[in-house]
Amino acid sequence: MPGPDRSSIRQRAALFMVAGAATAAAGAVLFFGIQPSTDVSEDLWRYPWESSGAFVVFSLFSATLHAFVAVGLLAFGRSGAAGRSRAATAGVALAVAGTVLLVVGELASIPIRDAETSDASAGFVGGAIFGFGGILSTLGFLLLGWATLRAGVWGGWRRYTPLATGLSLVAMSVVTAVSPTALHGMVGVYGLGLLAMATALYTDPAPAVPSGAGEPPRSPGMAGASIGRDGR
Repeated sequence: MPGPDRSSIRQRAALFMVAGAATAAAGAVLFFGIQPSTDVSEDLWRYPWESSGAFVVFSLFSATLHAFVAVGLLAFGRSGAAGRSRAATAGVALAVAGTVLLVVGELASIPIRDAETSDASAGFVGGAIFGFGGILSTLGFLLLGWATLRAGVWGGWRRYTPLATGLSLVAMSVVTAVSPTALHGMVGVYGLGLLAMATALYTDPAPAVPSGAGEPPRSPGMAGASIGRDGR
């Protein structure tokens, strides 16, 4: 089986890094800069954006970043950093599916930007699209984190980055349930997780699989059967 294409994976990891860095920066700017000074009601879907046009631009920008994340996740799967187990495959599929739903959610936010958060349209976009997308992404990153640790392909700080990203999404769910206005700050934390994971992938796009990694241990019974057939 041919190994992963280092050049192709690194190119996609670069987009992944851009997405992570931009997500972290955007979350910080919104939480620390725009939210404290806005006059927009927290009940408006486009909060904290005072300009409807600015919200449209930001939604398109965010959709692009989510698309970059999806590209990076596919590259991560190809790299083999999480191994080739079913958990790794499922983790990539869930995380990509969830991220694609976030793209859809950003685009669906544009026509309802002036809606109240209590409106049915906002409830659908926020719950059915963003909510479900967030759940899939969380499950996907947690699975990838577990698979990466179990595979033992990456070492050092790299091996913890998928799990850290998944845990940041868990923290986002908990914190925003208590304080919804903390969303953008937690998105910034999620962006840091993405950046760390993307940097790990960029700097080691085709990790060498340790000898024996992913191979099931042979049972004594199987070994004995083999010896018996060989006559030794």
